[in-house]
This record gives sequence, C-alpha cells and structure tokens, in this order.
Amino acid sequence: MRRHLHMTGAAEAPLRAALSALRTRLDVPVSFPAEVLAEAESAVRSPRLPDHDATGIPFFTIDPPTSLDLDQAMHLARREGGGFRVHYAIADVAAFVTPGGALDAEARRRVQTLYFPDEKVPLHPPQLSEGAASLLPGQSAPALLWRIDLDAEGRAVTADVRRALVRSRAKLDYAGAQRRIDDGTAEEPLALLGDIGRLREALEIERGGISLNVPEQEIVEREGTYVLEYRAPLPADAWNAQISLLTGMAAADLMIEAGTGVLRTLPTAPDGAVARLHRSAKALHIEWPHHVSYAELVRSLDPHDARHAAFLQECTTLLRGAGYTAFRDGQLPTPLVHAAVADEYTHCTAPLRRLVDRYAGELCLAAVAGQSPPEWVTAALDALPKEMAEGSRRANTVERECLDLVEAALLRERVGEVFDAVVVDVKEHEPDVGTVVLEEPAVVARIEADGGELPLGERLRVRLTQADPGTSRVLFAPA
Repeated sequence: MRRHLHMTGAAEAPLRAALSALRTRLDVPVSFPAEVLAEAESAVRSPRLPDHDATGIPFFTIDPPTSLDLDQAMHLARREGGGFRVHYAIADVAAFVTPGGALDAEARRRVQTLYFPDEKVPLHPPQLSEGAASLLPGQSAPALLWRIDLDAEGRAVTADVRRALVRSRAKLDYAGAQRRIDDGTAEEPLALLGDIGRLREALEIERGGISLNVPEQEIVEREGTYVLEYRAPLPADAWNAQISLLTGMAAADLMIEAGTGVLRTLPTAPDGAVARLHRSAKALHIEWPHHVSYAELVRSLDPHDARHAAFLQECTTLLRGAGYTAFRDGQLPTPLVHAAVADEYTHCTAPLRRLVDRYAGELCLAAVAGQSPPEWVTAALDALPKEMAEGSRRANTVERECLDLVEAALLRERVGEVFDAVVVDVKEHEPDVGTVVLEEPAVVARIEADGGELPLGERLRVRLTQADPGTSRVLFAPA
C-alpha cells in the first residue's frame, strides 16, 4: 500500500505535468551539474579495476523488468559435504567515484535515489548507475564480491568480501524467476534461491525477526486510461530479500568485530505500540490469540485480503524509529540490533542507490584485510547518520506526496461515485475522521463522516467528495 508507486505505462500528459511541478516544488535536483557529468564520463573511461577476475562465475540478477541500476548479482551453489555457498556481487561504486571529487560531493548532497511514478532521480549519473557501474548482463564490471558459506540449515558459517571483476549472465524479473522455480524449469543456481530463501525465513522466525509483505500500489494502463491496483509481493521477492539481509548481517558482524562501522538500527517497539496493534487487529476482525506472537501473526496474513493488507500497513508504524548509527574504536552503540531483523544489520547491498552502502562496503573490505579503513571513510563516518536521516525524510516526503497526487489525478473525473472500502483508522478524539482503503481502485484516503462515528474495521460504502490534483487532496464521506 504506502510504498513506492510504480507506473507500467506512459502517464497521461496532465499527470506528468503535475509530477514535474511536484519535483520543482520539492526542490528535487533532477539534472546533474556539468562538472559531475564530466567526471562521470572520465570515470567510465578509466575505472579503478580490481586484480581478481571472477567473470567465470555465472551470476544472475533479479530486479523489476525495467530496472537498469542493478546493484546486486548472485550465484548459489551446493557445498561438498552439505550446505550452500552464496556468491553475492555488489556494484563497486568506489571504482568510479573519487573521494572529495565532484561526483562524491553530489552523491553526498543527494544521499539516495528518489522514485517518482514517471521517473527516478538517481543518486549517480545514469552513465554510471545504469551503465558502467551497473551489473548488467553481458558486461564485465568491478564489484565487491561476497562469499558466504551456509550450513545445511542455512546458517552462515563463514563470510568474506573482496574486490573482483564480475560478469552477469542473465537479468531476471521476479515474476519470471518465480515461474521458473514453481514449474521446475529453473537451473540449480536459481532453484536454490527458493531452498535457501525458505531456510533463511525459518531462521528469521526462530530469532524473532519480521518481514512485512505490504502490497504495493501500481498505476496500470487499461483500455486507454489509468487505474491504481495493488500488487502483493511474490515469494521470490522475499527470498531475494533474504540474500540481501544475510549479507547485511554478515557485514555488520565484520564491522563490529573490527570495532569501526555504521549500522542500521531499530529500537524494540514500546509496549504501547504493540497494544495499539492489538486494538487495530480487533477492529479489523483479525484474530490475534494472546499466545501468538506479533511475528507469527504477521506471517499468517494474506496481503491479497483488504483487511490483512490494511493491518500490514499499520504494522509499518513499528519501523519508524529505524536509523543509522556510526561507531569507532570499539565503542559499540545502543541499541546494537535492528529489532525487525532481530540481529545486528547494516545496509551494504545497494550502493548505486544509497550513499551509506558505499562506505559500509569499504569498512567491510578493511575488516577482512585486517587494515584500517580508508581515511575518506573514517572522516565521513560521524556525519553519515545525519545525512542518511535527511535523505530518508526527503524520500518519504516524495513517496507520500506522489501517492496523494496520483490518487487525486486518477480520481478527479469520478467525484460523486460510490466505492467499496474498509475503514482502517479512526482518529482517537475525532471519531468522525479517519482513513479508508478502497478495494478498487487501490486508494488509501481520508474520510470525514460529518459528526457520525466511523466503524473502524468495517466495510463501508463511501462517496468520493473531493479529488483535486492541485492540492493533492482526496476526500471521501460515507455513502
């Protein structure tokens, strides 16, 4: 639901114009300065290539069909004697970006890629992020090559990372990967994604970790017009995420052992927050026995069910305290763990799209080599958490405003129509004001009952009373 909004066709002109105006209003840096582009072109011509050649490993990537900024490629195999070997290649952005240069300064300003429905505003110029630095199929590229050995239960036994030249053989999308795994036509490296993914999910349950399968909203072109639909994640989405989580946990362990690093942390949710979710579950008629843990309940939900999807969205409130914490000289932070991962964890697998990952990668390389991190890394370490927090706030603002704008734009001709919805939230001191989730189209919006009390968790027929793209405002009332 409230996640990145994807557009599957060319949007109509008014919507594109409104999104362009939104970028201007939010002061989003769409174009790159000339000196940044010039430095990028120079880096493409002469990257710092590693000595180790791993192009013989037949890597593959799994990403949305139109993605070109491919951060990760993997190869999965069985180990002699049992267990598995995960080779996970991460784009080596540092092979192209000179510390203190124009590219570096611009990345520090942008912090992360911003996603709009019609286009993205990249962290790095496209000739890098979608070109020379991307792990595109058939292209040799520098990477940070992780090798993580797992036992037969999927537990990490050893992990190391080194610079290497890699070459992806295939670019897969989630639906295609899922289809091959399900019908048995996947070759072993892809088929093992399901085996390892399920083992890692079982270990996540064992340690008390949580992964939320929150549906995404998509703009879909249909019969000459555009509609909003929900897309529930596939199992392959979750299995792919487990490989990234595995690497982020291994990276955190390396940095903690070395005494210097940057972690992604999340405090344990306060008791009041979980109690609030119990009330939401009751209101949405979701059975939550007292002996069932929060993690168990979340895994039992079906994101295709409107009530379950609404509750999963409510669960994201427990993740709002996530942030980045830097440490050095063995002075470990508190909290040390990420409560949703239920382990030490860091972001290190998306350096094309997120600034902190480039630094985490360098810290891990230094830890494995038993060396001090590069000076440019340690000099930036203390400022990184604040920079990433500001970037995250900007990304959240973009996401929220895009959703509001698109919903208003696609509903503007339907004012007065009646829709089926579920009331998913009611203000505590204003019981006539709340939030509804429409079953069709995929809209989450405000509802005002004009003095009447809204039935939290109940299905309701609602009438669209306002849809104004100019103010990005959508409003419903009980029909």
